[in-house]
Amino acid sequence: MTELFVQEWRGWTPHREAAGEARLETSAKPAGTAIPSMLRRRLNLIGRAVCDMLIALDPAAELDVLHASRHGDGERTLEMLYAIDAGEPLSPARFGLSVHNAIIGVYSIASGNRRSQQAVAASGAEWAALMAEALGYLSDGTERLLVVFGDQPVPARFADFAPHTPAAAVALVLGTAPTPGARRLTLAAAPDTVGEALQPLDVIDWLMQRRGPLSCPMAGRTWTLAPDA
Repeated sequence: MTELFVQEWRGWTPHREAAGEARLETSAKPAGTAIPSMLRRRLNLIGRAVCDMLIALDPAAELDVLHASRHGDGERTLEMLYAIDAGEPLSPARFGLSVHNAIIGVYSIASGNRRSQQAVAASGAEWAALMAEALGYLSDGTERLLVVFGDQPVPARFADFAPHTPAAAVALVLGTAPTPGARRLTLAAAPDTVGEALQPLDVIDWLMQRRGPLSCPMAGRTWTLAPDA
């Protein structure tokens, strides 16, 4: 399988104007209203945005979820390391929310989604990893699934050692068949591609037709989005 369909999507970033695009949320502080307040208090901003998007795209909570983030929640991890260095006890709750699948774990609790949920990191090839996993699920008989890609700036202490990452998240419903308004996503080999690692903001611009095909130098792959024929 070398193509699939983007049946719907949602995005969040305070770094772009929505320009009339209802699927893009640009508030600096997403409300997280889809999540009960007891759980919402445990999430950072990007976690609230992701949960809102997933519940909006799959209100029946019946789709598998693939989640990718290069850095995860670096702030919580750093705070725990500081606590260890100071000889202070670690908070189990803080540890639980620092792991890479924490956001989709909270989403699962809030939505009641008990389907397969997977979290990945790929050192800058997160989008390629998401697409590879999605193709595996869809080739194995799954008809539709949710993929979400989100990241935020690393803690200031590590800013000189990691690429700048604007806060952004994007979630898509991918399927094997077109639906009204769906767009065809085509994968092609591109072994000579060069450039920086793809970030969630790049995918948002791509979905809004503000840039051409997406290319991942690490994976040697290019993804093109076009209206369904």
